[in-house]
Amino acid sequence: QLQLVESGGGLVQPGGSLRLSCAASGFTLDYYGIGWFRQAPGKEREGVSCISSTGGSTKYVDPVKGRFTISRDYAKNTVYLQMNSLKPEDTAVYYCAAEPVSSDYCVPNPINFGYWGPGTQVTVSS
Repeated sequence: QLQLVESGGGLVQPGGSLRLSCAASGFTLDYYGIGWFRQAPGKEREGVSCISSTGGSTKYVDPVKGRFTISRDYAKNTVYLQMNSLKPEDTAVYYCAAEPVSSDYCVPNPINFGYWGPGTQVTVSS
């Protein structure tokens, strides 16, 4: 059974950092593009970042550019989202998702991603 599980969320003060992990079980992530998405209360789910299956391409939405970094560790079958300089508006449930496309390209559009984790809460507050 294909499963993705996020971890690393929590409560952090503005300006702080968190590193989210997305671990896969039941399949290898080698041939999947991976995206990170978030959903704040009362808002639609939005794309945050993605990394292609080859790792050669990454994308970030404007609000997180320069602050978030996505990476993947093929040996650990895990994708990470390093989040620095966190702001209160980053507060949301963060999801990782897999897109079964072997490519050197990705777009953080939720409609492209078929496998989702249950999410992890990130709260940025003083």
